[in-house]
Amino acid sequence: MTTLHEPVVTTTPADLSVWPASTTEPRPGGLAVGGVPLAEVADRFGTPVYVLDEDEVRERCRTYRHAFPDAEVLYAAKAFLCRAMVHWTEEEGLGLDVCSAGELELAVTTGFPPERIVLHGNAKSPRDLETALRLGVGRIVIDSPSEIARLAAAVGPDGHQKVMVRVVPGISAGGHEKIRTGTDDQKFGLSIADGYAQHAIARILDQPQLRLTGLHCHLGSQITSVKPYLAAVRRVVGLMARLHEQHGLVLPELDLGGGHGIAYRPGEAALDLTFLARKVRAELSDACAAAGLPVPRLIIEPGRAIVGPAGIAVYRVLAVKKTGDHTFVAVDGGMSDNPRPALYGVRYAPRLIGRASSAPTAPVTVVGRHCEAGDVLAADVELPSDLRPGDLLAVPVAGAYHLSMASGYNLVGRPPVTAVRGGQARLLVRRESLDDIRRRDVGL
Repeated sequence: MTTLHEPVVTTTPADLSVWPASTTEPRPGGLAVGGVPLAEVADRFGTPVYVLDEDEVRERCRTYRHAFPDAEVLYAAKAFLCRAMVHWTEEEGLGLDVCSAGELELAVTTGFPPERIVLHGNAKSPRDLETALRLGVGRIVIDSPSEIARLAAAVGPDGHQKVMVRVVPGISAGGHEKIRTGTDDQKFGLSIADGYAQHAIARILDQPQLRLTGLHCHLGSQITSVKPYLAAVRRVVGLMARLHEQHGLVLPELDLGGGHGIAYRPGEAALDLTFLARKVRAELSDACAAAGLPVPRLIIEPGRAIVGPAGIAVYRVLAVKKTGDHTFVAVDGGMSDNPRPALYGVRYAPRLIGRASSAPTAPVTVVGRHCEAGDVLAADVELPSDLRPGDLLAVPVAGAYHLSMASGYNLVGRPPVTAVRGGQARLLVRRESLDDIRRRDVGL
């Protein structure tokens, strides 16, 4: 086998390298995205506010389709979902990967074809399965043996449902231990090594209502190397060969999941998509040829890599104070609209916007407004030393796992989502108001 050489990571010298491609600086300090000054978005919609560059989202969808022309590309809705995102995904020719009845209902009621949707989940509720069958979801990924009988019973003796099985290849990959899902010591999938996957597949084959179309695996998130995906291809094709030998089974699909790493700060590595596509195609072809199997259709599930770099979070500074040797810059959001730094130690590169500053930079820690010492958005980042209350800070690469993971902590309300394109800004998801919060509270 030839030696795999990863491509050299190159970076743009400008500090806007992780911002959407449409980002400009029409005047010093005045950043615009999609032709819209971010300061104007903040003034119009308030802060905190999420800003999505629609053209960036669409272009990233097209990039995946061009890199994987023969594969089925499913957008992983868990990264971020709203009606507009559903619409953009459908228009750009991608399918959807959903994890709940809520995500599924939102997609289908927006007009997304249910046959192009795949339902995931390690613990699907009866409502999840009932909704999937009622709406005619394309495939359901079985994640545990108990789902097999439950799903077969829900389908009924005269029904049929396409399914896949999520297998665990025993590969450790991902940017943090909490987002590594390809090993045998976590909650997802069925292990190849201990035989649980083969046993579950045999049970599925005994259910005439369930049509097994392929195998699924997901290694984790923020993976920047191609090598784990190639190892996964070899192990999953090895399982497919054993299934063919034992049951005469030829599976037409192989889902390699997503987890494609992106850069959050200038200089960080990102997964080379073109290199990934070329190497995976070659590895899959070689492995299947060696096993005497036809090459299955490849499925991939990017989420973060499509929407993450298209998003910006804009905050307003509320306070600046020095404590010992540290300078803390407190903003009007925090872990309720971005829990990722607290969960995974993610590091961002915030930037002063809305005004120019000639002051020298100094290390500061950008913190949120919540009653937790761990409510830190960006630790030890260089920002102008004249920061003051009322200033605006923008955080790039904020499109994925921000709103989707937002909480109601301290009852501050979740921020709105706006879209920018062609010099226009529009509201996609309105701000959660105190009235919204009061309406849910029916305790008196």
